[in-house]
Amino acid sequence: MCRRRSGRSAVTGTGTAGAPDPERGTLDKAAGENFPVAPFFLPRAWRTDLMAVYGFARLVDDIGDGDLAPGGADARLLGVPAEDAEDRLRLLDAFEADLERVFSGEPRHPLLRRLRPTVRRCSLTPEPFLGLIAANRQDQLVKRYETYDDLLAYCELSANPVGRLVLGVTGTSTPERIRLSDAICTALQIVEHLQDVAEDLGRDRIYLPAQDMKRFHVQEADLATKTAGASVRALVAYESQRARGLLNEGAPLVGSVHGRLKLLLAGFVAGGRAAIHAIAAAEYDVLPGPPKPGKLQLLREVGVTLRGKG
Repeated sequence: MCRRRSGRSAVTGTGTAGAPDPERGTLDKAAGENFPVAPFFLPRAWRTDLMAVYGFARLVDDIGDGDLAPGGADARLLGVPAEDAEDRLRLLDAFEADLERVFSGEPRHPLLRRLRPTVRRCSLTPEPFLGLIAANRQDQLVKRYETYDDLLAYCELSANPVGRLVLGVTGTSTPERIRLSDAICTALQIVEHLQDVAEDLGRDRIYLPAQDMKRFHVQEADLATKTAGASVRALVAYESQRARGLLNEGAPLVGSVHGRLKLLLAGFVAGGRAAIHAIAAAEYDVLPGPPKPGKLQLLREVGVTLRGKG
């Protein structure tokens, strides 16, 4: 439901004569996500539309993280000169201009051409897509967050739009469902930040609020060690509980829908709960690498979520 900021080393696809295929390479990354992007049990039309939305979200993340396929193919498709192909803000501006063409013209990039029928079929608006672009612009300019509220405002751009798009694609959007979806998506984003503390620090980004770090006596240098000390573990445990509370707040969304969509949304909530369980099982030491839940734990959490518990 929320966007994924890791899984960045997925295989890049190839096109004619072995040339990089930006569309295929981006969509191939779906297999490496924490949560199924478009699981088999959904109607084919939903799967098609969810993959189109995923392609957009994955590509904008790859631009923001500097993880585009080598060779500059995406920059060329977006009309960015070769000398600016590494300029992330320039690429994001070009990507936003191409997004405008989804709604009023003919996009240049194949992933945005793929998105255009979905936008029309589902009557999607530009706002959630623009939010994801804004989040990646913010990543270029903001590397630290002073307060939890600052982080929530970032998640409003970086995560919540994806849940709103899922509701839009499935034709189930209501104000109350949007509110519940936002809580789930923010929680999932916070969980992923906790899993990726070391990786994000390598990119000079810290998504742990500075006020909380100060409260738990955590210095930035403490996040650069191979294993977490007691203070870091206490901080991660605290933020995990916040994420769990948001998941519980948003979980009634699952009971508000029926059929296969109910199973999909239960999977999102369960994925977040299982990830928190994995973090706890690692004794909140996230620095050696992202703690990952096993399939059995995930299935157990799906059952708990479908029963309206947790």
